[in-house]
Amino acid sequence: MQFGIALATDADAWKTVARAETLGFSHAWFYDTQMLSADCFVAMGAAAVKTGRIRLGTGVLIPSNRIAAVTANAFVSLNKLAPGRIDFGVGTGFTGRRAMGLGAIKLAAMSEYIRVVTALMRGEMVETTIEGERRKIRFLNPELGLINTTDPVALHVSAYGPKAMALTAQLGAGWINFVGDEASGARAMSAMQSAWQTAGHAPAALGAVAFALGCVLQPGEALDSPRAIAQSGPRAAVLLHRAADEALFGLPNTSPIPPELAAECAGYVERARSFQPADAPWIENHRGHLMVVKDEERPFITPELIRRTTFTGTADALLPRIAALRDAGYTQFTIQLTPGQESAIEDWAAIMRAFK
Repeated sequence: MQFGIALATDADAWKTVARAETLGFSHAWFYDTQMLSADCFVAMGAAAVKTGRIRLGTGVLIPSNRIAAVTANAFVSLNKLAPGRIDFGVGTGFTGRRAMGLGAIKLAAMSEYIRVVTALMRGEMVETTIEGERRKIRFLNPELGLINTTDPVALHVSAYGPKAMALTAQLGAGWINFVGDEASGARAMSAMQSAWQTAGHAPAALGAVAFALGCVLQPGEALDSPRAIAQSGPRAAVLLHRAADEALFGLPNTSPIPPELAAECAGYVERARSFQPADAPWIENHRGHLMVVKDEERPFITPELIRRTTFTGTADALLPRIAALRDAGYTQFTIQLTPGQESAIEDWAAIMRAFK
């Protein structure tokens, strides 16, 4: 099983990525969340020139953020700096779009976007719609060596529903899934394996990345210790944000609220009804999303919420949980590091070494 890190993108995230490479992590994934963090391609460019082995990927890119030709150009430019080490992770959009009060893009739009980007990265001519008109486009002079269209850029798709999983399998792409616990992660893995087999692929060929947040606790340390809140609390808060999105402006919640957590979510939703500006509650709702726990949400980040949504526990408790994901079929476990808590990489490196 491989181990990666994910980052709420910082322009100088290369420092953490370089440390991850030294420690033996295989991948570094950069969030594409323009209202919340730095630009992923700027950060990946710096990391590309400061590292030599670790793979660098968008985790995940949102198609509506930039036109396909610009995205393809960014990837083949990175591929010049880090040949064969670049990953194109893509999804229909959650964090980056909900921070602007928007829902996910249509699956068909993502599929078309992937088609255009991947064809351009292979140096092919492709026809697509630009500003309402059909146009043929390609990179005009790759022979000058300004970009790299020779080394492949691997495709990974973030997929949760059956249609998105079917598309991922049809594309033969790697799969990215955000997991909060090993049981639901295994169920999702089973569904993805079924889609993979239906598309005619050998099950062993499926690359599957489990994204998670969590904290490696010291013996006797509480689930809601200050360190645990800083490292895993932002993931626990996602359930609250989703509940408010659904209640305040009708965006679908694909993470059903367990009955045991209904009180926390209801309490937060009531608090969220007073968020300002009143005509844009998503701004305050998603401030700090996957990065920090805000003061107004801290009362609702209970030990039970952390336990159910994150990989938080002592090393002895975490090892069998991650092993369960491996045994279910995941090929990579990626832990997100929260801003200011980058030193947690050392704790997770110790977990990683236990799997070598």
